[in-house]
Amino acid sequence: MRGYTQLFCIFTLACSLLLSGCATQNSGFKISQLAKTDIDSVTDAHITELKRLNRQLAIKLYKRNPRELAKVVGNTSIDSRVDLMFNRNNPQRLTELHGLDGINAVPLAFTEDYQGDRVYALMAGMISMLDASYNNKDEFFLLDELDQQKLYNSARNLETIAWRLNSLKQENEELFLLSNGVSPDGVKNLSFERIFGKMIALQDMMASLVAGSSNRTITKVVHSVASTTLLPI
Repeated sequence: MRGYTQLFCIFTLACSLLLSGCATQNSGFKISQLAKTDIDSVTDAHITELKRLNRQLAIKLYKRNPRELAKVVGNTSIDSRVDLMFNRNNPQRLTELHGLDGINAVPLAFTEDYQGDRVYALMAGMISMLDASYNNKDEFFLLDELDQQKLYNSARNLETIAWRLNSLKQENEELFLLSNGVSPDGVKNLSFERIFGKMIALQDMMASLVAGSSNRTITKVVHSVASTTLLPI
């Protein structure tokens, strides 16, 4: 029995050395990849792309609405504001949002008497909503699970947020935040709409993949984009 135990230990050590050698020879390989399924790798790629699109959207909104950045006390930059939106471990991230987060923070951007940075309220809320649809994880492994309904609901919420951004106005008939528009020479700027479209497609695709891989169904919700509520995540 003792001999079998020694052989097992030698075999385990040999495998470890072999894998370490592979990882050293191929800098693009990670041992952690052995604990991933194909859908885990696809999920990781979707999360990375969502973060890139959200960062791109936040920067574009600040450049289109410079008055919002001007509301921030002290010297700050667009990059520092965007970094704070993504930093879920920083307790200061929610201070100016009265502690609100996710779908509860988004409406602040479209509230008449809100005096804070509307771009920050919108994007910080939207980013944390999407994070929640991935259980606040940045990387997935073999035993991690996703909820197809959360992913589906987040896609519908993105549709609602895009509609609000383009449609909701203040009492003075000005949009709360500028996004899509038409230049003086008649050229349409639909770059904001395209970013939202890409994020919606990513979330719907992930919802379908998860539902298919787990043999679970998605409860389709009749949800108007003009709804005053966002679906729970």
